[in-house]
Amino acid sequence: MELSKIMLNNSLFMSDKDDWETPKKLYELLDNEFHFNLDPCCSKETAKCSSFYTIEDDGLSQEWRGNVFMNPPYGRQIINWVKKAKEESDKGATVVCLVPARTDTKWWHTYCMKSAEIRLLTKRLTFEGANNKATFPAAIVIFKPEKNEPILKPQIV
Repeated sequence: MELSKIMLNNSLFMSDKDDWETPKKLYELLDNEFHFNLDPCCSKETAKCSSFYTIEDDGLSQEWRGNVFMNPPYGRQIINWVKKAKEESDKGATVVCLVPARTDTKWWHTYCMKSAEIRLLTKRLTFEGANNKATFPAAIVIFKPEKNEPILKPQIV
């Protein structure tokens, strides 16, 4: 593998943390549309819904129902969370995901591009508690129970 590819891949995961709290305004806009009842990957301090799973609860092993808001850890395990979102939508949940727009990754093409509505954010986010804007673009990826064709549209935040 070329050195430039190794450096680029590693740079995607160089933050000292991979769990970023959702900006309040963005969450409120989405909640007004979807009326969330579950946040499956958060801490007690960052939970956006009255029902939630913390790292100790292991949201990946739990059942998700209703309208779910998911802002997963952005590290290498993100593929597991996006896969779970797709699987839970196949069982009837609507799962709205705030994820980095990593259009060059396997998880993006395997799950998002094939079976989700994708809303690309037109501005970089400033996550709660962060001093600066994110260094990456973000997207809202929506997995619905209905078998719809993928949809791609811009989302102004």
